[in-house]
Amino acid sequence: MNTAKRTTLKRLAAICGMAACVSLQPLLASPVHASTSINFTLDWRFEGPSAPFLLALDKGYFAEEGLSVNIDSGNGSAGAVTRVATGAYDMGLADFNALVEHAAAHPDAGMQAVYMLYNTTPAAVFTLKDSGIDTPADLAGKTLATPVFDAGRKAWPAFASHNDLAVDSVTWQSVDPAIRETLLARRQVDGITGFYFTSLLNLEARGIAPEMITVMPYADFGVALYGNAIIASDKLLAENPEAVAGFVRAFNRALLETLEDPAAAVKHVKRRDALVDEALELRRLKLALDAQVVTDETLVEGLGAVTQARLEQSIAEAVSAFGLERTPEAARLFNAEFLPELSSRSVSR
Repeated sequence: MNTAKRTTLKRLAAICGMAACVSLQPLLASPVHASTSINFTLDWRFEGPSAPFLLALDKGYFAEEGLSVNIDSGNGSAGAVTRVATGAYDMGLADFNALVEHAAAHPDAGMQAVYMLYNTTPAAVFTLKDSGIDTPADLAGKTLATPVFDAGRKAWPAFASHNDLAVDSVTWQSVDPAIRETLLARRQVDGITGFYFTSLLNLEARGIAPEMITVMPYADFGVALYGNAIIASDKLLAENPEAVAGFVRAFNRALLETLEDPAAAVKHVKRRDALVDEALELRRLKLALDAQVVTDETLVEGLGAVTQARLEQSIAEAVSAFGLERTPEAARLFNAEFLPELSSRSVSR
């Protein structure tokens, strides 16, 4: 081989070597990290209160924690608990009392609450001013309409106990959720039970002016029950606790942003479901934030937290109200170790 050919081959080898180095450098400098997939179920439809979850998803807060999150609507808290218990979903949002009920029947509940979103139960009794029913005592002998699975109906014994009413002092009419408020608006029943931020707006939508509505929130009448919480499966908690912590961090970040600007946050609900009434859902979101999220307790303990004494009282009230045969351990139902530090959960009015 002559000198010219040898020189050409060396140059080609050098070029190829440089090309190989260049092609490998990005892989070595920026290793690919596989994201953790989390299937998350809400307790209900995409409405105002689901805004912080959708905001965290749309703005990439979950992705920044290395999570690939899918969020689906739900059909009730009991359904959300079942979805997580069966492994169909990794995490979810559900009434904490539905978790208590599930754990009482299944000692190995298969999940824990890791973030208490609603510091108080949204359950409330609604009546109309012209009915003359203004206090719990006035409910004796009256008929209340609600679905059989309604949180207020199930927790009625706790409300009755705190307000010197016999548990059987009212008659229950079982109805579909879609007609509950309609029956009250037409004066076909004396009252209803429902979530504060749902039934109030539904009554207004049926032509009942706010000043004509009497609301008796369970939390204002002695009931210590907690409300909706983020729950995680035992499997995910055991196999990937970092993912649970990351989800909670991302959500907490989004919740703080939602509190700061609810109008901007609710646009993420509209983005998910173009048919929602944005103004209506903004009102629903604000009602939930003001009544259930920012409370006297969260002002001290921070968002997402519980107090041990009240947690135990809440569980005991649920057990008694639901007629459960066993009392689940508080430590088994709520796990506070995934909460971000207090400084990042602090709120003020």
